[in-house]
Amino acid sequence: MFGTDDPEQAVRQIVDEVKQGGDAALIDLTLRIDGVRLASLEVSNQEIAGAYREVDRELVDALKLAAERIRSFHLAQKKCIWHELAEEGLRQMIRPLGRVGVYVPGGTASYPSTLLMTAIPAKVAGVGEVILMTPPKQGGVVPPAILVAADIAGVDRVFCGGGAQAIAALAFGTESVPGVDKVCGPGNIFVTLAKKLVYGVVDIDGLMGPSEVLIIADDTASPEYCAADLLAQAEHDSLAAAILVTTSRQLAEQINQEVARQLESLPRREIAAESLGHGIIALVSNLDEAIDLANLYAPEHLCLMMGNAADYIDKIANAGCIIAGREATVVLGDYVAGPSHTLPTGGTARFSSPLNVSDFIKFINVVTVDGASLKRLGPAASIIARAEGLDAHARAVDKRLK
Repeated sequence: MFGTDDPEQAVRQIVDEVKQGGDAALIDLTLRIDGVRLASLEVSNQEIAGAYREVDRELVDALKLAAERIRSFHLAQKKCIWHELAEEGLRQMIRPLGRVGVYVPGGTASYPSTLLMTAIPAKVAGVGEVILMTPPKQGGVVPPAILVAADIAGVDRVFCGGGAQAIAALAFGTESVPGVDKVCGPGNIFVTLAKKLVYGVVDIDGLMGPSEVLIIADDTASPEYCAADLLAQAEHDSLAAAILVTTSRQLAEQINQEVARQLESLPRREIAAESLGHGIIALVSNLDEAIDLANLYAPEHLCLMMGNAADYIDKIANAGCIIAGREATVVLGDYVAGPSHTLPTGGTARFSSPLNVSDFIKFINVVTVDGASLKRLGPAASIIARAEGLDAHARAVDKRLK
């Protein structure tokens, strides 16, 4: 379509088209790539209100419960971090970002949970305006569950647009879509490459790769539960990583059989089977060795299915989210536990954190200088400036000292 088989080159072309062409380019690309003709880019408040009539009451209630827990967790987190420093003429102010763009992918499934997990921490942080962009279905409509989740999360405006073109619209703005300060949300390789390309013009939450789970299980674990969690991970997409490390050969063999049995009745079995093709069950000598492997791998999700899981939590140095407990399942973390499920992938948990309130704030330093502080600090500043060959810096201090 773009005269190249290099995804990065294609994404660069898409981003440039949107940057130059605005709304017209966004509408044209949606037609060319998604085959959807858009009459309007923005979803009206009437459409959002009407979406409630098309979504089962049970799902609405479940989304509201999830939203309540996500909001509660991040409000508690905000209380822990929202402390402005003030000491000896120095201050550090905390300010929320002005406008954030949330991208929610479409593709093989619809993800209202992703919207809640991204937009709610932003609103809790005090972001002035949260903008949603999500791919439209045929007829130019957004899935009703996404619109309901947007309303529950307090999203301010909703726009139709998917893929790299949506990321470009959020980063640079168009006639209809306002430019944002930060772009958040997962997506396919084109979305990820677009986020990489616009970083610096805007901030991004990270370059999220395929989802992954590492389960550590001992001989007390349920083969049925372990297999179910591996499959829950594998059905995300064909590149998802489902890994289990165990101290029990018998458990490993039982899980292998159970995975095959449960896979047969799974609606997304083709996707899950492809993912499991590069999954692994590893046998180790003891749980300390399993923990060492987990810290080396730095998984997005780390599930501890062990009789004494609590004794090992503090030994974990690298993980996006640890799920522990007798009835532990990653699925609760995906939907209703509370912390955002937007987590570092691909080993980046070695140095990065889950999406949280601090992703939507910035710190501003304030330095107040009076005569006493100038006299105490000025000579050292002048000496360092001259040592670096910056005489004008030194003179700016010296003139005040005189």
